[in-house]
Amino acid sequence: MSSLSENLKLARQRANLTEAELAMRIRVGTATIEKYEKGEQVPDTNTILKISTVLDIPASELLEQDLHAEHNGIDKEIEQLVQEIGTKKAKLILRKAKEFSEEDFLRVMQMLFEVKYDSQ
Repeated sequence: MSSLSENLKLARQRANLTEAELAMRIRVGTATIEKYEKGEQVPDTNTILKISTVLDIPASELLEQDLHAEHNGIDKEIEQLVQEIGTKKAKLILRKAKEFSEEDFLRVMQMLFEVKYDSQ
């Protein structure tokens, strides 16, 4: 099961919604939600945005590796990344990221992916 499928199921349960209720709100079939939660199908970007709106959770959190873990203080991975790239770069990136909507963020992530993997 992928992180997205696990996070989707957990977020849906936290919102006290059934698969059928979520399906109705984002206008897909219940079987589609079942497939998303089993990791058999991956929702497209627009569907992820609809799901995040209905579940009142940022789309980026649906895509995170470890949504179900409770964090006290700063995430260890974030600390490590800041150490690796340096505080100055991390601050610059985070300041810019604050200005992005969820949709902007997903577009930027798609562009970064394409730059990294399409050029290889």
